[in-house]
Amino acid sequence: MSNYFEFNKLGTSYRQETIAGLTTFLAMAYILFVNPSILSLSDIKDFPEALRMNKEAIFVATSLAAAYGSILMGIYAKYPIALAPGMGLNAFFAFNVVLGMGIPWQTALAGVFVSGIIFIILSLTGLREQIINAIPIELKLAIGSGIGFFITFVGLKNSGIIVSNPATFVSLGKLNEPAVLLTIFGLVITVVLMARKIKAGVFLGMIITAIAGMIFGIIDLPSSVVGPVPSIAPTFGEAIKHIPDVFSSGKMFAVVLTFFIVDFFDATGTLVAVANQAGLLKENKLERAGKALMVDATAVVVGSTLGTSTTTSYIESTAGVAAGGRTGFSAVITGILFLLALFFAPLLGVVTAAVTSPALIVVGVLMVSSIGQIDWKKFEIAVPAFFTIIAMPLTYSIATGIAVGFIFYPISMLAAGKAKKIHPVMYVLFVVFILFLAKFRE
Repeated sequence: MSNYFEFNKLGTSYRQETIAGLTTFLAMAYILFVNPSILSLSDIKDFPEALRMNKEAIFVATSLAAAYGSILMGIYAKYPIALAPGMGLNAFFAFNVVLGMGIPWQTALAGVFVSGIIFIILSLTGLREQIINAIPIELKLAIGSGIGFFITFVGLKNSGIIVSNPATFVSLGKLNEPAVLLTIFGLVITVVLMARKIKAGVFLGMIITAIAGMIFGIIDLPSSVVGPVPSIAPTFGEAIKHIPDVFSSGKMFAVVLTFFIVDFFDATGTLVAVANQAGLLKENKLERAGKALMVDATAVVVGSTLGTSTTTSYIESTAGVAAGGRTGFSAVITGILFLLALFFAPLLGVVTAAVTSPALIVVGVLMVSSIGQIDWKKFEIAVPAFFTIIAMPLTYSIATGIAVGFIFYPISMLAAGKAKKIHPVMYVLFVVFILFLAKFRE
């Protein structure tokens, strides 16, 4: 197995990869509870109960979809990248499609399924891989840096260190609240461990933070160790049953296209960023990119069939990379842990935002390091790179950041008289993203 995953070539080991897989899992574990809450619209009190998705079934679907995608990514594509239902797309699914447009969740799941089929077709033709390789290195570096800022902002927001403010949009939260203090404690511990060059610093920081939270009563002790696995029957197969509804509804065209575009570039950005951080980006190209993209595509289809919104590559995989993950073995470990989570769900309650936020913040620091490789002295490069980076945290969307940067890249390059250096694919993406921002982000 060590030969298959090339442990010696990549300078890693079973222990290092296992710790990395566990670290990635802990950084992603929140999705097991957040996804069911969002998709079931549990926070919308006046939403008819009969129109809600079953929360317990979503929990099982989330776990199984994450396990499938992560294990296949590890074994087939050999990347240290885990998959799970994506944040942002689940909110679009629930609040925009189901609640806003009044589209039944069964039809919305069918829309996700159709978008996954489109992914598979593009992956089989090799077009998706060609698009990734056509993206200039400067924009790839900007994507990684932008995601770093985005992840840090997510960590600060989830922990309560940064809160919304009607006058200034964002401001400093109440630092004397227990959960915020626990996050700050975890951040300090993680920074110290990382500064001491302890490879498992991110993972150990999360463990220490969780233990401290339970000792001081900030995190509730789990009520039990194991619990019964809920039934997936209420959501399983509904996407396939309602495929005809997708083509009979005019509104579903925009829905499917939005699922497609957002996941396409969220997944692409995540793949590039994680591979770059792990040192797997060679000469501006991703080895086995086609395999990784095919896994991502099939995970969308499988996840929607099980009963969850779009399953995609997770940027939290960078936490595992920071802990030493370099091969697909770490993704396999993450996938196995998602399967075990079905039986040990009560224990996951200790993995709160206060535990994961320090890891996200520190990982953001690590990812932003690629910003130094961008040639900021060339204005035609600096403009699209800067807009890519700044738009991600400010719009709370990786895909929007990529869109803005890709729109300005051909504009600035043409103005600088460097039309020959622009790949034809970039002109196509220029038009696609203008239409995307003008029409489908309304």
